[in-house]
Amino acid sequence: MNKFKKLYYCLMFLPLVITLISLIFLPDLIPAHFSGDKADRYGSKYETLLLPVLTILFGYFLLTMGKESSKKETQRNNNNEQISVITGLCTLLVFNILCLYFLYVDFHKITNLTQVPVDLFSLLFTVLGITFIIIGNYMPKLKLNSIIGLRTSWSMKNETTWKKSQKFGGASFIILGILMVIGNVFFFHNMESFLITMVLLGIDLIVSVVYTYFMAKKYSN
Repeated sequence: MNKFKKLYYCLMFLPLVITLISLIFLPDLIPAHFSGDKADRYGSKYETLLLPVLTILFGYFLLTMGKESSKKETQRNNNNEQISVITGLCTLLVFNILCLYFLYVDFHKITNLTQVPVDLFSLLFTVLGITFIIIGNYMPKLKLNSIIGLRTSWSMKNETTWKKSQKFGGASFIILGILMVIGNVFFFHNMESFLITMVLLGIDLIVSVVYTYFMAKKYSN
């Protein structure tokens, strides 16, 4: 757990460290906002600090959620906090990629994102797909709590519905993650990656919620 925590804090503060160093070399005026692929606003290079600060805040938020879910769980061998940290690691990795990507854009004064060698959407959603695969593997190990996991009024009906729901949710996340990785590596690009990923995620969410309903109906007694 300590190793995970050390890596977690590294990923949480790394964007800030890299950005502070980059400020020395960045031009004073950078592309600050994009509409589609094209820059439609320019701003001070110090605006690059917004994403690192957001990364730190989000990192602490996830840590707090993990601790709270751990407190609310009274069973022995509670691993909710550890799973929250691992999930947070994957999420923070996405923030780190975003930070490096936009620093590259700012340093080279790129005004059209199609000029960047790597497609941002494909990269992000590939990493997100890997994240879903990792989360899916850990979900069946989650203890009943009111903060993290596949939580509906039906899945939290009792221990049986909770375990069944997390097992199903974990499997569906793994399948979703595999589809996202394959799709974004070989087939989807730009906004297509975003739209198709959102559709897949929406279908997965609906199916998972419906499953919790049937589990609660089956094991309500």
